[in-house]
Amino acid sequence: MTLRLSGIRHAYAGREVLRGIDLDVAAGEILCLLGPSGDGKTTLLRLIAGLEPLQAGRIELDGVVLGEPGRDLPPEARHVGFVFQDYALFPHLTVAGNVAFGLTRSPRGERAWQVAEALARVGLETQANAYPHMLSGGQQQRVALARALAPRPQVLLLDEAFASLDARLREQVRDDTLHVLQTAGIPALIVTHDAEEAMFLADRIALMRAGQVVQLGTPEALYLHPADPFVAAFLGEVNRMPALLRGGVVETALGSMARPLGCGLPDGPAELLLRPEGLRVGLLDGAMPGVMAEVEACRLLGATTLVHLAVPDGVGGVLHLHARLPPGAVLRRGQRVTVALDPERAFVFPPAPP
Repeated sequence: MTLRLSGIRHAYAGREVLRGIDLDVAAGEILCLLGPSGDGKTTLLRLIAGLEPLQAGRIELDGVVLGEPGRDLPPEARHVGFVFQDYALFPHLTVAGNVAFGLTRSPRGERAWQVAEALARVGLETQANAYPHMLSGGQQQRVALARALAPRPQVLLLDEAFASLDARLREQVRDDTLHVLQTAGIPALIVTHDAEEAMFLADRIALMRAGQVVQLGTPEALYLHPADPFVAAFLGEVNRMPALLRGGVVETALGSMARPLGCGLPDGPAELLLRPEGLRVGLLDGAMPGVMAEVEACRLLGATTLVHLAVPDGVGGVLHLHARLPPGAVLRRGQRVTVALDPERAFVFPPAPP
């Protein structure tokens, strides 16, 4: 069961919000649509679900056309499940009633066990007679997921489904949802603007900007091999610094490294983007070579320690850089250390415009 989007374009009042989207989502695959707010991600889900008419392009599910200009199947005929950002639960219906709401086409005798099956999938079988106001935010999200899964859809869409949850609950609900989606075995599209969420959930990420997919690939590919500075910065924090390309070498304030394979830039000025975990920090004991730096702050963040560093830029100024170290690292403000860069976490791009 493959969902295929070909040449999707869409505009509101003459403003184009989708500008040629081509995507395939395989059976059992989780694809995250990641990008800033307002870049057409939710519009794309609404077009797939049939909630808006398709203006250009084609939407197919296993070769069956769901939508093209002038030919749109109604939403109820598409076999698409949709989990909205606000969950859209009916307050006057029980959990079981909410899940059963989309089962009007099922024989009456089958609805009860379809509801029970859907609630068991999300671990809420004991809450069937509760009302939405009696549930936590995470439980309400799981009811919305159960309702979307109950009709046994052939595609599942989730639009910012975890945005309203607090950080700790969000992690647990995301984990539960991932297991449900992996066992469902159907194509799933998840809209988010949270890069960490996309990397946690997705088999592949489609990073969107201004209505276009700027890079499509696995989370590892986008994080470790970004196509441009926008991708690098959206997938995680980066340190930016000027660089100079000379022959096969990249020269920076942190020292030199070999020019990355495939770097097609000419010799001359460039910009180096470096992940915080790509900064190696050592004590002044000679064990790790590098340039001198001064610690400006050191903060334990749980799984990592964030260190703020001041590094001479080589032309009379100072670079303020962030390094992420193991949680046991303890450095004092004003302490002198050495720093070096890890080429595996460094990316070279054309110089930033002035």
